[in-house]
Amino acid sequence: MAAAPQASPTANTKTLVLTGASRGIGHATVKRFGAAGWRIVTISRQPFSALCPWPGGGENHVQLDLADPVDIGRGVEMIRAKLRDGRLDALVNNAAISPKGPGGRRLGAVDTPFDLWQQVFNVNFFAPVMLARGLIEELSAARGCVVNVTSIAGSRVHPFAGSAYATSKAALAALTREMAHDFGPRGIRVNAIAPGEIDTTILSPGTEKIVAEQIPMRRLGTTDEVADVIHFLCEQGSSYVSGAEIQINGGQHV
Repeated sequence: MAAAPQASPTANTKTLVLTGASRGIGHATVKRFGAAGWRIVTISRQPFSALCPWPGGGENHVQLDLADPVDIGRGVEMIRAKLRDGRLDALVNNAAISPKGPGGRRLGAVDTPFDLWQQVFNVNFFAPVMLARGLIEELSAARGCVVNVTSIAGSRVHPFAGSAYATSKAALAALTREMAHDFGPRGIRVNAIAPGEIDTTILSPGTEKIVAEQIPMRRLGTTDEVADVIHFLCEQGSSYVSGAEIQINGGQHV
């Protein structure tokens, strides 16, 4: 992957903490914010990868397991140590898991093992609120924002996304409203984006049928289009937007 262009950090450089940065929407988000001069601190269960060589990536990476609440507590301290002047301008909770059954089969409410359900909720739901709560003072100091990445699957039964994934995203949408209410008095805005069918390397077979029959725009979205909306929600132009969930799906939800 090509390196993201990034301006040299200054005293006024904004800082983004991003989970799930190594591919797809996350990687496009790194490139978008990097091009705008932001400093990006990435979070992943894996060590920093040379496949994603954005400037400063190695020293601005925190390795932690979002499925492990104990590890998140340790990770918050590591993230805090990488922030400048105790300020954080934006937290984007993008990382998520969507397990499949044998042969890529959708796992429904009847056949999803409960331990797998717990793992999905740990990553997709509990990690975002733990990170936001753990970094609330730094977000408040910068009058920063949180963006939670939900999904179209959180509001309708999806042919590919399993029940654990879908319900975790629905819960994250509700959490976004609760956080906007509770974090707002501290000067922190909280919003969500809900992508639909986005052109990534992990599209399920049969997606072309959804595009042809259910999406009015008759095409997939791009990761750059999603990253642009995330960037908008973290900049001054959205300074009075909070508690919103923006649909990014070409009209698929209508």
